[in-house]
Amino acid sequence: MYKKVAVEEGLTNVTQALNAAGFQTTALEGQILYNVQAVVVKGDSVDFIAGDSNMRIPVINAAGRSANEIVDVLRERLS
Repeated sequence: MYKKVAVEEGLTNVTQALNAAGFQTTALEGQILYNVQAVVVKGDSVDFIAGDSNMRIPVINAAGRSANEIVDVLRERLS
């Protein structure tokens, strides 16, 4: 089963790397985070999920990381 990851707009290289690594991706903006196992943000909107619900999913800050580093982090956290 594929791991579904919501990715913030503007992180095209991350989306491509995740898809190549076998992850399913969806846009973060305007989405209900149903069946999403993790979220990747640019770094300036880490609090987007606060107060929304009691969801406990990893939020990965992409600032200062390469797309491959993000793939590695998600593999580790979602294994």
